[in-house]
Amino acid sequence: MPRVPVYPSHAHPRSPHWPGPSGSRLRYCLSGGGTGGHVYPALAVAAALQRGAEEPEAATSQPDCGVPVDDEDRHNDNDVAPLPDVVYVGSRGGMEQRIVQSESNLTYRAIPTAALRGQSNPLTVARNGVLLATGTVVAWSLLRELRPDALLGTGGYVCAPLFLAARLLNIPTLLYLPDIVPGLAVRWLSRIATQVACSVEDSCATLARHGSLPPLATGYPVRDELFRQDRVACRAAFGMPEGDNLPVLLVYGGSRGARSINRVVETLLPDILNLAHVIHLCGREGDETWLRAAAAQLDAPQQARYRIFPYLENQPTPSAPATMVQALGAADLALCRSGASTLGELPALGLPAILVPYPYVHQDENADYLVRHGAAIKIADAEMGGDGPPQDGPLFAQVSRLLKTHPHERFRMAERSRALARPDAAKHLADALRNLVGRREGSCSKFNSTVGC
Repeated sequence: MPRVPVYPSHAHPRSPHWPGPSGSRLRYCLSGGGTGGHVYPALAVAAALQRGAEEPEAATSQPDCGVPVDDEDRHNDNDVAPLPDVVYVGSRGGMEQRIVQSESNLTYRAIPTAALRGQSNPLTVARNGVLLATGTVVAWSLLRELRPDALLGTGGYVCAPLFLAARLLNIPTLLYLPDIVPGLAVRWLSRIATQVACSVEDSCATLARHGSLPPLATGYPVRDELFRQDRVACRAAFGMPEGDNLPVLLVYGGSRGARSINRVVETLLPDILNLAHVIHLCGREGDETWLRAAAAQLDAPQQARYRIFPYLENQPTPSAPATMVQALGAADLALCRSGASTLGELPALGLPAILVPYPYVHQDENADYLVRHGAAIKIADAEMGGDGPPQDGPLFAQVSRLLKTHPHERFRMAERSRALARPDAAKHLADALRNLVGRREGSCSKFNSTVGC
C-alpha cells in the first residue's frame, strides 16, 4: 500500500484560494448526519472554506504541482476570491437539521434517507430500501439543481444517496471518516468516493484500497473557538467564583445522554461533589427529572456545586446561557462516551477523560486510541459501579484518583491529550476539496498540497 499522506499537526499547505479555472464562484455541498460527531466536522470545514476565500496568497507564490503561472495568473491571484457558496444536505427532520439551522448560516436542503443496518423486520428493510432509492432520485435532482463543484460527506446514512447521485453526475466527492474504525455506510461509500480522508493514519489503512486517489490523514476538524477558551471565564459562565480552586468534572453523553452513566453518577453524587464541581449534561430522554430529585436530597454546599442541563448548545439559549464549548473549557476532567467528537474536542482543550464507550457501536476503538496515547482512561459500561457499592467500583476509584489523590496524573494526561490536537484539520479538508475541483478541470490545482498532483 502506498504511504498515506499525513498533514503536519501545526502546519498546513499554502493555499492561494483560487476560485477555480473558470473564475466563477465555487459551490460545495456538505453532508453528514445521525450524530453530532458527523455534523460538527462538516460545519468546521464549512467555516474553513468560507474563511479561506477571504485570505488571498501573495502573487509571488509558486504552485508545487508543476503548472507554470503566467503574469495574468499572478495578477488574478492577488484578487480576493468570491466567497464560496456552501450548502448543507441532510435528512428530513434529522438532528443535523436542528444543528445546522441553529448553529450556522448555511442553506439546508433535505432528502429522504433511511438505514438498512440493524433492521430485523423484512417490511422495515423493504420500506427503508424504497426510501434509499427515493433519496437517491431526490439527491440526483438536487445536485442537478445546485451543480456543486465538489461534495464532502462526513458519515451517516444521508451520505449514501448523495454519493450515488454524485457518482452518476461525475461530481468529485471527498469522504471523511471521523471514527477510528469505519461504520457500514462509510466503508461502503469509500468504494465510490473520489478520495477518502481520516482522522488518523491508522484508519486510512482500512480504506486505502478504495478510490482513485490515496487517502489522507488530516486530523479531526473542530471549531476554532475550542482552541481559544479561557478557563476562568468558562468557570464564571457557570457561576463558579474565581477564587474557588475545586476542580470541575464534566459528565456528558450526547444529545440523548447516557442513562447507564447517569445512574451510576446519581449514586455517587454526594461523594463526587465532596471532591469537585459537576457539570452534568444528562440528555433529553427524561433523566433530568429523577436526577434533580436526587440532587434535592444533597446538603446545601453540594447542591451549589451541581449544575445539571439536559443539553448545551454551542450558542447561548434563554434556558441555558452557558454553552457546550464553555463547559468543555471549564472542565478539568471529562466523564463521557467515546464518540467521534472526543477525538477532536478533548485534544483541542487538552482535556483528560474517563471514557465509557457505548457498547453497541465502534466507540471502543476511539477510546483505545486516546488511551494508547496516554490521554484517557477507559472503563467498560457494565463495569462502572463494580460488583459491590458504587463507591468501591472502578469509576469512583478513577475519579477520586485523578481529582484528589493523584492530580499529577491528570496533568500528564492533559499534556498528552493536547499533543494530539490538530488545529488545522478543517483547513486540510478544505484544501483537499479545492484540489478535487482543480482535478475536475483537467489540470493540477493551484493549491500547494500533498494531494494528487
